[in-house]
Amino acid sequence: MKLGVKKLSSAVQLALSLGAVIAVGASSTAFAQDQSAQPQGNTNPSAPQKASTLQTVVVTGSHIRRVDLETASPVVTIDRAAIQASGKLTLGDLVQDLPAVTGGNTNPQVNNSGGTGASSIGLRGLGPNRTLILVDGHRVNNTDPNSIPASMIDHIDVLTTGASSVYGSDAVGGVVNFILRKDYQGAEFSTNFGQSDHNDGEQQGYSFTFGQTSDKGSIMGGVDYNKTDGIEAGNRKFSRNSVSIYGTNGTGPSAPQPPTANVGGSSSAPNGHVQLKGSNFAAAFPGCTSGYVAHNAGTTDTLSPASYHCFQNNGPNSDKYNFATVNLILTPQERTNAFLMGTYNLTDHVSAYLDLYVDKTSSNAALAPDPLTTLGGFQISQNNYYNPFGVNYQNGQSAFGVRLTSLGLREQFFGLTTGQVHTGFKGDFPIGNQTWQWDVGLDYGHTTTTETTTGLVNLNILNQAAGPSFNNGGTVVCGTPAVGAQKANIIAGCIPFNPFNINTPQSIASLQAAASPGLITSLTQEKVWHADFNGGVFDLPAGTVNLAVGADYRQEYEDQKVDGLLQINPVTGTCTLGSQCSSALQGGYNVKEVYAEAFFPILNDLPFVKSLNVDIGDRYSKFNLFGTTNNLKFAIEYKPFDDLLLRGTMAEVFRAPNLAEVFGAPTSSAYRISSDPCTGYTGTPVNPACVNVKTDGSFVNTLVTQNLQGNGIVSGAEFAGFPIKPEKGKTFDFGAVYSPSWAPGLSSTIDFWHLYLNNVITVVGVQSELDLCAAGDTTFCKFISRETSGVNQGQLSTQTLQPTGNLGTTSTGGVDFSLNYKLPEFSFGKFSVGMNATYLKYFNEQTAPGSASNTTYNDAGHFMPFGSAQAAACPGASGNCLFPRWKGQGYVNWQLGNWDASWRLRYIGRFQMGSANPTQDVLPYGTCSYDGQPNPAGGTYQCTIRGAELKYGATVYNDVSLGYNIEPLNTRVEFGVNNLFDKQPPLLYANNTLNANTDPSDFDLIGRFFFGRVTVKF
Repeated sequence: MKLGVKKLSSAVQLALSLGAVIAVGASSTAFAQDQSAQPQGNTNPSAPQKASTLQTVVVTGSHIRRVDLETASPVVTIDRAAIQASGKLTLGDLVQDLPAVTGGNTNPQVNNSGGTGASSIGLRGLGPNRTLILVDGHRVNNTDPNSIPASMIDHIDVLTTGASSVYGSDAVGGVVNFILRKDYQGAEFSTNFGQSDHNDGEQQGYSFTFGQTSDKGSIMGGVDYNKTDGIEAGNRKFSRNSVSIYGTNGTGPSAPQPPTANVGGSSSAPNGHVQLKGSNFAAAFPGCTSGYVAHNAGTTDTLSPASYHCFQNNGPNSDKYNFATVNLILTPQERTNAFLMGTYNLTDHVSAYLDLYVDKTSSNAALAPDPLTTLGGFQISQNNYYNPFGVNYQNGQSAFGVRLTSLGLREQFFGLTTGQVHTGFKGDFPIGNQTWQWDVGLDYGHTTTTETTTGLVNLNILNQAAGPSFNNGGTVVCGTPAVGAQKANIIAGCIPFNPFNINTPQSIASLQAAASPGLITSLTQEKVWHADFNGGVFDLPAGTVNLAVGADYRQEYEDQKVDGLLQINPVTGTCTLGSQCSSALQGGYNVKEVYAEAFFPILNDLPFVKSLNVDIGDRYSKFNLFGTTNNLKFAIEYKPFDDLLLRGTMAEVFRAPNLAEVFGAPTSSAYRISSDPCTGYTGTPVNPACVNVKTDGSFVNTLVTQNLQGNGIVSGAEFAGFPIKPEKGKTFDFGAVYSPSWAPGLSSTIDFWHLYLNNVITVVGVQSELDLCAAGDTTFCKFISRETSGVNQGQLSTQTLQPTGNLGTTSTGGVDFSLNYKLPEFSFGKFSVGMNATYLKYFNEQTAPGSASNTTYNDAGHFMPFGSAQAAACPGASGNCLFPRWKGQGYVNWQLGNWDASWRLRYIGRFQMGSANPTQDVLPYGTCSYDGQPNPAGGTYQCTIRGAELKYGATVYNDVSLGYNIEPLNTRVEFGVNNLFDKQPPLLYANNTLNANTDPSDFDLIGRFFFGRVTVKF
């Protein structure tokens, strides 16, 4: 393998030279020691016999084998007992409760933009793309922790600082490492059951595990099965209605009004949302201020004005459709996985190994029936037999919307299969008086996904059915009637559609004829060949200098195929199946990497220096698409005395663009802008952002003046021709571990951390493009497209492109705390208590440095609403983000004989939405349908209220469990309750969130939940 390794080799030479210098300096202050007596990994040469009995291990966050488990890297560990006591069926749901996990991660509670049954982990609020998921220190193709069989896991290590020098790309916010069970002997069967206090959300699971260990090796395998039933939003009070919030902006005679909650919904309602057209209809509704009418329920006629009424946006007679009640707040899923792990000792110094697991998951999401709108490509001919308004309804002319309740729900059915294998050879060999370990192997993972969407209609068929039609001898048919000598043109096989009354038998038949499922399939693959070597180099008076070196070659590939009916048309921004448009994706890349890490024990057993160690690492990566990157790490460990460890780490981090960011095909996307630099443009000076804008000074952008939503195109970097590159940054972590000898069993930690990241990969918004281009950055000018002629000349066209590229910076920092105490044993049992908390001091995002629209947001302590400028940079997958100042966990464990119990707390600190700063918005321009509507009290309703804020208090969840070991039967029985006091989630309102009026990524939507487990060992 030919690599550019000059930078790395120089770093290794520097590290070894530094070690030699340290050895000379240390010899003058530390006593001499026979180096031949020093075994590999020993850091205390004054006690060689004791050290020789200790086993070295690789600790998460380092390649160096160590005896000490407390190192410079801050690691939180979740042991197997905690995993089982949690009552969680999947590992991802458990890890998401950790204080370091924030920022809008997805899980089975996320229905809209979710439904796959997956969970994502984003440490430090930086999103799952910047958190690396490992299994036993190795990358996995499917980063969903729920796909990992829980019964094969011994414990989970969560490294809460950057580690790109150790693991490469993505290890920015940290690493979650699932450690496998080793040398298991015997067999066990476990079954568990759970159900909510509302008698829904039933969960059941079964697992069988076996293992055998001998002097020739070991084998372990097992099968897991679990199933979760879904929960409809209508089954919970907080989610059964769509609740929006609005206020008045004070225009007109009324004073500004504070935000007010209102039960609302979608204007695309079953009885229609029809723009009032035609002189006869306009005369029939002189006081209809909304400008829209709806068909009267229960009325079959659609031709007379008497069959309609003025569309009511709010109040007790609102015509809005409550789409919320049929959505899901827990998506159903069924998961089966199996695993096999084994090692075989070929010789005393060489072993072969195999770790294999497969997972098969089926799940589904459910959304309200399809909204059929002219904005989405639906068209009604003015010559449609049932159209009494005498105009064409189509995008850009007249607006129409209806909810296809007669067709049923939109449902997405997901089928996912994952396979992951890690195999190779490992062993050890001597070099001088040192022992080196080696590991050469292959990691291979693949994931196939099928996504089938139902409840959609083929617009090609339905637009024809809503086209011209006429009464042909008592039967309405599609086509045009005979005119003079021209014969009638009847379209065979077409069932005329009456969009103004979707509940007639003929309309239902027409919809069913147009109904068509959409299919998306995808394949992702990852291959990693690796060679790793680790061992002692030479001895210093304070211990052995250890070195780890290695090389990786990794290939990534993705191929997503989209049904032609779902394939988006980048010109129109629509697809044949309407609301669920998507696009294909295919591409891959490879990366060659080498690394080195050296550990130097500098001093030990001196006054005020029990030990002083330094760890230096470097990784060089060469991507075939993005060039090269070099990332260093420097860590120090200082023990002034046995009880106290002071530690610090400085590390460079990076994230390479993922395949979707590079190869993503164009898809339609809505956007909003607050200003246009070409307003009043006169042509002097020439502004490249204003191509096709009239130069008479008359231009105004209607998206700005009328607060309208624009439609453009979003794409990956390759399609847009944007020179995308990796994100780069640094992390700093300094802290202490205190384990006082005067209080055995007590341990506490504190870590101050800071991270900054440049060249953040994001979708470049239209506002940023306009401002950057107008300011002279021509990189973004080519993405702006304006209408060339007509009444809309100069207005932004649907061809305006929003590419994925590097724009923005992120910096965040805070403090982590932990305290654990295993109390002395009492006659009434053994107790242990502990807590783990994170304080987020700041989370700053700059959206577009260098542009007039650049804004710096400090998201700490805020909820970022869906659709807001802040949420546009949300790293998570759920569309909005929560960054509480405080997040923590606590526990009390008790054990007496065969009995044990635990009490666990989950704490999410108070937060706010919006700002008292009048230059910022409390609520987004999003799905709030009241925006701009007249307020009877005066003025107009406004979804965006400047200088206001909504404040929310802290949320505390209490979980309890009780267990008993029946020793004669080798059986353990557990029972528990999560969310003991049935704490409800905060109401965040439908115009700020995509799901259930709240934040399903952080809060419990299920409520009080009972669970039990029985485990039998053989």
